[in-house]
Amino acid sequence: MKNKVKIERAIANLTQSELAEKVNVSRQTINAMELGKYVPSTVLSLKISKVFGKTVNEIFELESTD
Repeated sequence: MKNKVKIERAIANLTQSELAEKVNVSRQTINAMELGKYVPSTVLSLKISKVFGKTVNEIFELESTD
């Protein structure tokens, strides 16, 4: 799954730690997600989309292999 978390985080001027705190996960989870090493749960995806004021589909995108 591809995501635009890093881009949206930069637009919102948030650090990984700040975003992690807002969605109640570790900074390492945000880092792994941005690197494509971690696929978030539905709940976490919804929390992240709420922080950025975007839909889940605007931030996360399925790849052909998903």
